[in-house]
Amino acid sequence: MARVIFVSSVSACLELEGSAPYYAPQPFEVLLNGEAAGIFSTNVFSLYGLQPDTDYTVTVRAGEREESLHIRTRKEACALNVRDFGAVGDGVADDTAALQLAIHALPRDGRLVVPAGTYRTGSLFLKSHMTLHLQEGATLLGRTERSAYPVLPATASGRFYGTWEGQPKPMHAALITAVCAEDVMLVGPGAVDGNAQNSDWWVDVKKQPIGRPRLVHFSHCREMYLHGVKASNSASWQLHPYYSDCLGFYDVTVTAPKNSPNTDALDPESCDGVEIIGCTFSVGDDCIAIKSGKVEMARLACKPASRHTIRNCLMAFGHGAVVLGSEISGGVKELSVSQCLFRQTDRGLRIKTRRGRGDTCVIDGVEFSNIRMENVLTPIVINMYYRCDPDGDSEYVQTHEALPVDDRTPRLGRFAFRHMTCDDVEVAACYVDALPEQPVEEVTLEDIRFTYKPDAKPGVPAMLTNAEQRCKLGLYFDQVKKVRLNNVTLTGAEGENIIARHVGQVEA
Repeated sequence: MARVIFVSSVSACLELEGSAPYYAPQPFEVLLNGEAAGIFSTNVFSLYGLQPDTDYTVTVRAGEREESLHIRTRKEACALNVRDFGAVGDGVADDTAALQLAIHALPRDGRLVVPAGTYRTGSLFLKSHMTLHLQEGATLLGRTERSAYPVLPATASGRFYGTWEGQPKPMHAALITAVCAEDVMLVGPGAVDGNAQNSDWWVDVKKQPIGRPRLVHFSHCREMYLHGVKASNSASWQLHPYYSDCLGFYDVTVTAPKNSPNTDALDPESCDGVEIIGCTFSVGDDCIAIKSGKVEMARLACKPASRHTIRNCLMAFGHGAVVLGSEISGGVKELSVSQCLFRQTDRGLRIKTRRGRGDTCVIDGVEFSNIRMENVLTPIVINMYYRCDPDGDSEYVQTHEALPVDDRTPRLGRFAFRHMTCDDVEVAACYVDALPEQPVEEVTLEDIRFTYKPDAKPGVPAMLTNAEQRCKLGLYFDQVKKVRLNNVTLTGAEGENIIARHVGQVEA
């Protein structure tokens, strides 16, 4: 009935078994050692205020069903309080030095406690084998001065540190930064607020010479976990693990205004072994954007985005819910997205690449299942003409004439979309536009229902030069070797349900 997916020394995250997207079939009661711990309605739920190195019995009651399981919290060496190091937490004093001193003083396997209060701070640098515990009512609030965020170099000692949109470039350090660290936990239920709305980070973003800070940035790290943290208002991408392995994001909430620039919620870049479970995202750009660098990075240090699991997440209002690319030159393999709910995003499941990403840009073996979309303009998009970078509108990138396949040509393999309900579609149900010299290998749609919004407005299904406005378009495929359709229904589409151009085989 339930399983444990994460345990720290003071918290636990559990997940109901089943297939329903995000929300449980019915509210359920949770007891901790026989005492009421809350009524929950989502498939993933969290328990806080636990004691280290302690056994607990968790009981889940749903209707007539009841099941208990045991958990044991993680051991810790000690717990230190940031107030003992001079942190004030009044939202006025600069607490940066006190917080960083407390991090340095924390012994291995220790927990740093941030009690209720607002701690105004610049960049903080975490170290290995520690837990940063933001208690209920605690907020790390980003300072608004640019000088509070030191600049990381693009490269140092042969490694890449600073980065911006898939290329090695100097960048301002994040509010919370970790470099070459391991075994780190950032545990809630407190908050990290970048405070960018009160700074100039969102002003003239194209003219800023140094990459804006993220909210949380892990570079060349491993075994890094976020649980129950509320993240918001980053200067740019909010959570950005980079060339890191064995990562977990559990019951994390990320928010930013819908009109805030480049505030992607979570962008794992060239990472391996990533779990994103039970999270809630509502931001001004893509909710999750899986990346692996531009071609320069792939030539220097190619590392695909691999073994990513996204499950039981809610994504709202972003440009895309789950996005691959466009900085994806290292490729993607072994991606599973399931039991997610998308609400009012421009696009749902979105793959974006272009000529020039390189022959190392191979995306294959991607599975999406048990997804519910509500008022998503275009639920499925695969676009190999994504108009980005200075040459994005060039003839080389945008021509639909076949060009020679060379070391600049990306390749898309197999994509499977199964068991989905998409209501109030406006622009198109599915839009696949691939390269004539490198068609998509296979697209499978199985057990999917699309219904269209009666008063749908026209829009562009994919970002490419001179894109044609569409409204209530059905299933559009251009340059696909094989399309497999099984139990796919469209209600309210205008024109033909299936438009197949340059498709080798359609199984329906």
